[in-house]
Amino acid sequence: MQINQVGRWLPAFLLLAAIWGNSFFFIKIAVGHLEPLQVSFGRMVIGAAALLLALAIGRKKLPTDPRLWGHFQIASIVLTTLPFTLFAYGEQYVSSVVAAIWNATTPLCTLAFTLLLRTEKATSGRVAGLGLGFAGVMVVLGIWQPLDGGQLGGSLACFAAAACYGLGGAYMGRFITGRRPEPAVVLAASQLLSGAVQLGVVTLVAGVPLIDTTAPAEVWWSMLALGGLGTGAAYLLLYWVQVRAGVTTTSTVTYLLPVFATISGVVILGEALTWNQPVGAVVILAAIALTQRKKRSLVDVG
Repeated sequence: MQINQVGRWLPAFLLLAAIWGNSFFFIKIAVGHLEPLQVSFGRMVIGAAALLLALAIGRKKLPTDPRLWGHFQIASIVLTTLPFTLFAYGEQYVSSVVAAIWNATTPLCTLAFTLLLRTEKATSGRVAGLGLGFAGVMVVLGIWQPLDGGQLGGSLACFAAAACYGLGGAYMGRFITGRRPEPAVVLAASQLLSGAVQLGVVTLVAGVPLIDTTAPAEVWWSMLALGGLGTGAAYLLLYWVQVRAGVTTTSTVTYLLPVFATISGVVILGEALTWNQPVGAVVILAAIALTQRKKRSLVDVG
C-alpha cells in the first residue's frame, strides 16, 4: 500500500481509534445507572438519529434494495446489537481499560472467522499467531488467580463482543462495503437504523424500559457522546475507512483503543491496572502482528 494511499484514510483511522477508545469510558459511566440494554439501545437511537440528520442535510436517501436491507439486519446483529449489549454488561464487572483490551482481540477473531469460512488460507504464521493470541487472552484473564463470577462473566462477555466484531467485519466486507455504490453515510445510517429497531424490540420484550428518566445529567451527557460520537460518527468513519483500506487493515484500529482507554480510564476514572493486563495486551498485539505479516486481505482494496 503506497504512502499517498495511506494518507487518504489514516487521519480518519486515527480519529476512529480515539473515539472508540474513549467509548469504554462513557459506557462505564452509563452502566453505573442504566441497564445494559438501555445503554445499547440509547446509543443506537442517538447514533442513527445523527446519521439520518446527516442524510437529510446532504439530501441523500436510504437504499431501497431489499437484499441490502437483509444484509443490514445480519450485520447489525453482530456489529451493534450483540456487542454493544455485551460490552455494557461486561463493564458492570470489569474496568473500561480491560474491556478495551478484550476489544483488541478483534483482528484475531476476524482472522479466525476468515479461516473458518475459508476465505483466507491457513499458514503457519497465522496459526502460530492465533495460538499466541490465545495465550495473551489467558494472561489478561489471569487464569492462575481466582476470579469471582462477575469478573469472569464480564471478561467473557467483552471477549464475546470482540468475536462478534470479528464476524461482523468479515460479513460487512463481503456483502456490503466491498460491492456497493452507496456513500458511506448511507450505509452506516441504514445499519444503525436497523440495529436501533432490533434493540428496541429486544429491550421491550425483555421488560426493560427504553428510557430511564431518573438518570443523572452525567449519564445523559455520556449517552450523547456514546451515541453521537462512539456510534454515529464512528460507524460513518468505519464504513469510510473500510471502503478505502479494506477489512483487515481497518480491523487493526483496535490496536490503539487500549491506549486511549487507559488514558481516560486511569486518569479520569481512577481505574487500577494489574501487571498481567498490559502484559497480556502486548502479547495479543504481538500475535496480531504475527498473523498479518506478509499477508493481504482478499477484500483489501489498498
